[in-house]
Amino acid sequence: MPAFQLTKTDTHSSARLGLLNTEHGSVQTPVFMPIGTAAAVKGTTPEQLRQTGASVVLANTYHLMLRPGAEIVEKLGGINKLMAWDGPILTDSGGYQVFSLEALTRIDDHGVEFASHIDGKRFYLTAEEAIKIQNQLGADIIMAFDQCTPYPCPKDQLQQALERTLRWAQLCKKAHKDRSQMLFGIVQGEIDLQMRSYCAEELIKMDFDGYAIGGLSVGEGHENMKKTVEHTAQVLPKDKPRYLMGVGTPADIIEAVKSGVDMFDCVLPTRNGRNACAFTENGPIRLRNNKFIEDTNPIEPGCDCYCCQTYSRASIRHFFNTKEMLGPIMLSLHNLAFYQRLMKNIRDKIDTGQFADWAEEKITQYKVFNSVPKPGKNG
Repeated sequence: MPAFQLTKTDTHSSARLGLLNTEHGSVQTPVFMPIGTAAAVKGTTPEQLRQTGASVVLANTYHLMLRPGAEIVEKLGGINKLMAWDGPILTDSGGYQVFSLEALTRIDDHGVEFASHIDGKRFYLTAEEAIKIQNQLGADIIMAFDQCTPYPCPKDQLQQALERTLRWAQLCKKAHKDRSQMLFGIVQGEIDLQMRSYCAEELIKMDFDGYAIGGLSVGEGHENMKKTVEHTAQVLPKDKPRYLMGVGTPADIIEAVKSGVDMFDCVLPTRNGRNACAFTENGPIRLRNNKFIEDTNPIEPGCDCYCCQTYSRASIRHFFNTKEMLGPIMLSLHNLAFYQRLMKNIRDKIDTGQFADWAEEKITQYKVFNSVPKPGKNG
């Protein structure tokens, strides 16, 4: 069975349905991956995650390298055992942390020296080491080591980072030992479409199992991101999965699906859930607001998540205001269910040939979510 099967393409856009086949099961795409930074999606159990509709989760190589260490994870039976998650897992390579922890890092052509954000201990991470660690962690999908650039980035620095990304991608391919794990290359190039094309073309020559679009949602703005995603997705192979890294407002996801993207991850549902912000069809609800003191309605009428079936808005508000753990946990579950319902609706609309018109309506409706905080990578 091929690692990725394209099952249907929308006739009025580049949206597509697919099946991603991994060692831990098959995943219907387009798919949203909740983020479990340190091998746990904060505040949720694997059973609860399944109930939201999640089929694949993301964990973070950088954080697991520091604690508990890749060797320990391997001895414990791999990341699936550590997480008690029997479904597919994707690990990123640590490249984003090189970007986000820039003050703690020093980059050269061979790799990255960085100081742990925990205790200041210094590490040197190369492309080969990033792959070795991910082989030890044992995720179903692993990522090539790359250099993400800030926005805006001077042309000479962007070119240098792009060449490093391509050089490290080649080293990752050579170092990858476990063929049961899919290895994805990452297309960089900021919003420079020519550089994006060049990077994609060079990575395609290396024949990765899938391709990610990285380096976006770093300040370039919605229109620049939309244009870059649309351009880059079209130059990637049709028979390989396409993954847009770290981009995740509902409207952004629908726009990217229209362009032919298959996979997404973002901290928005869990990070906002922990901060009393719920996602609903009518926009975000901020549950600390006094108007919910006596509100007996669920967060979203008609939602079948555990939170909405069990608690009222007044209850959730009370939990937040008294700093009870239940508040952040319940809203995280609700937001994750909202995202999984969004992805199921996307798949259903593509399957029935109704996606294009539905997408335009929903993009307009969901623009209200552009006002919610867009935090960094960790969940």
